[in-house]
Amino acid sequence: MSGLDLPRPVGFVLGGGGSLGAMQVGMLRALDEYGLRPDLVTGTSVGSLNGAFLALEPGDASERLPAIWAHMTRQEAFPGGVFSQVRTLRHAKTHLFPNTGLAAIIREHLGDGTTFEDLKLPLGVVTTDVDTAEPRLFRTGELLPTLLASAAIPGIYPPVEHEGRLLYDGGLVANVPMRQALSMGAKSLVVLDCAFPGQIPSPPRTMAEVLMYTAMISMRNQAVLEAPVAGAEVPVVYLPGPVPLRMSPLDFRHTEQLAANAYEAARVHLDGLAVDGPGLYGGPGVKVVSGRENEW
Repeated sequence: MSGLDLPRPVGFVLGGGGSLGAMQVGMLRALDEYGLRPDLVTGTSVGSLNGAFLALEPGDASERLPAIWAHMTRQEAFPGGVFSQVRTLRHAKTHLFPNTGLAAIIREHLGDGTTFEDLKLPLGVVTTDVDTAEPRLFRTGELLPTLLASAAIPGIYPPVEHEGRLLYDGGLVANVPMRQALSMGAKSLVVLDCAFPGQIPSPPRTMAEVLMYTAMISMRNQAVLEAPVAGAEVPVVYLPGPVPLRMSPLDFRHTEQLAANAYEAARVHLDGLAVDGPGLYGGPGVKVVSGRENEW
């Protein structure tokens, strides 16, 4: 299959969405088959983790990521049951889960002490600065604290203190970090949004799911506002994602199905795609039905 002729550098933009990040596994496989490969990567929350795995070894990321996600579990990422969550909240006051499980995942697959400078591609990790409520982009130094900060959903994980700043999940202000990719020099963007832009997942049933639900509404609205702005400057290939599953973004039991469905949706989108200058090619709020794009 021939690759699309996108202006270089090409920036891959990976958004956040908890366990829905499994969709990016399928999206990356489809992009690799079409010869679309990044020159730089930006990511937020789970997208920053997938982005780091991609930037570390871009040549075989589409093969490594499925294996990583196949062994991901809720207990690993969000350890402890209801009583454990209550104890953590009573002790820490600000969150339900420790980030020790997430830190172990990062160390296992990226190595201990790995830095941005060790990566083969430039990577930008987006966090939220608690003092200013603005996005803060990290591109140098140790990866672990910035990745933990980028995924620190308020109420779910603790904030992370790094370089004299208290940081939360970048999804609060830049869940799909298109502006950040442009600031790094990208001349075209490929967006891997995994927050079901056209539909919020199933209604929350626990406190943790309430917090995730609230965060995802903010995530979707940010992408809807920023995508046309980025498209006015450069070509933005915005992958549609699959038809949504009614599931919690804390649930890791649907990894294989999410990846497979996202792969097929991305293939449909790329098959009919012709890029001719700046613009938004796909976008949040678009789904694929029988090979055609439709607004929700």
